[in-house]
Amino acid sequence: MKRKLAYRLSAVGLVLLLGAFYGCAGREFAPKNAVWYYHPELPAADRAVEAARAAGKDKECPAEFAAAEKMKNDAYNAYWACHTEEGIAKANEATARANALCPRKGEAPIPAPAPGAPTVSVPVPVPAPKAEVKFILLDDAHFDFDKATLTKEGEEVLKANIQVMKVNPGINVRVAGYASASGTEEYNQKLSERRAKTVEDYFIKEGGIAPGRLTKIGYGETRPATYEPIPSDIHSKAAMSNMRVIFEIIVK
Repeated sequence: MKRKLAYRLSAVGLVLLLGAFYGCAGREFAPKNAVWYYHPELPAADRAVEAARAAGKDKECPAEFAAAEKMKNDAYNAYWACHTEEGIAKANEATARANALCPRKGEAPIPAPAPGAPTVSVPVPVPAPKAEVKFILLDDAHFDFDKATLTKEGEEVLKANIQVMKVNPGINVRVAGYASASGTEEYNQKLSERRAKTVEDYFIKEGGIAPGRLTKIGYGETRPATYEPIPSDIHSKAAMSNMRVIFEIIVK
């Protein structure tokens, strides 16, 4: 009897495993919420929303941006519930909404695709600075271990970045903090926020950069640059690549 029960449990486990790969799973590697592969429409919706955020649409038309972001989140929730077609449809709508945000005067918004029609990713135009602008990102070595205080090397990096802002007065910057997957989500979120604030404060107090040219945000462990197969290994290359502070350029 026990042997038969074990066989049945093994069979159920195999069915669930196959379902994870062939039911809700997609085709593009984009690890999120314990699912590694998605139909490409969902990561495309992610990219469209983030492109809109980088272009400042979240501040230019916040209500419409929030609706597009919610539609993208609803797409993932439907997908994770194994409502694959519904998730893909919502992802397509989120992409269309994000691409059509805040049209310039006299510019028609991009219409949403008709049901069943093939989708085409339309990049959100972002005006480029007149000259090439390069910032140096901060990694974990530029902060004291597991803290938000800068090392001397980190201060040198920020001094160089301050000069970049001074010779490019037409740009604003969003300071974005990230963390590795080691530790709790709450702790990593707060650490990323503290490090972003440290950088912002240094720009203002030590560099004399006007506060209005800076914004900050912490993403915690939610947007890794590299997937971490063993989150507890804080010294892995993947973990180190995710412990960073980057500078997102916003052109006036």
